[in-house]
Amino acid sequence: MTNGIHRPAWVPARGHRLRVAGVHFDAVRIEGRRGEAVADWLIERGDGDAGPIVCAGGSGTRWVYFLLAPGVVHRYDWPLGVQHFGRRIDRTTVTYVGVPALEGETWPLRWYSEPTPTAPYVDAEALLGVTSPGASPAGRRSPGP
Repeated sequence: MTNGIHRPAWVPARGHRLRVAGVHFDAVRIEGRRGEAVADWLIERGDGDAGPIVCAGGSGTRWVYFLLAPGVVHRYDWPLGVQHFGRRIDRTTVTYVGVPALEGETWPLRWYSEPTPTAPYVDAEALLGVTSPGASPAGRRSPGP
């Protein structure tokens, strides 16, 4: 595990801020317990160094945002139930993602996994692998027929 959490320029010093997806990072969003299971798998796989993962929401619906390197989200075909946000070529849609500070009061946002010097972004291929049909949050593929 990398203990050296660092604060990229897009992470606020206090509170939380909205950032445009596709500028500093692309984002993949997964709802609730499924998103948390995927995050847990990535954290375990990365020995605690999974890259930036943000949990948003309080007592109602929770969302888990996986922050990827800018420009990579549109290179992959994401499965149903996995929403992806990045800069679109046609620029007809802009999506904002909430980013909390690394310390202090940031409700309703919190870090599930912080950015580190060795994992400034979530690995898109690892995320796709665990969210694709036939994959389980434990990272094992279902046996074939």
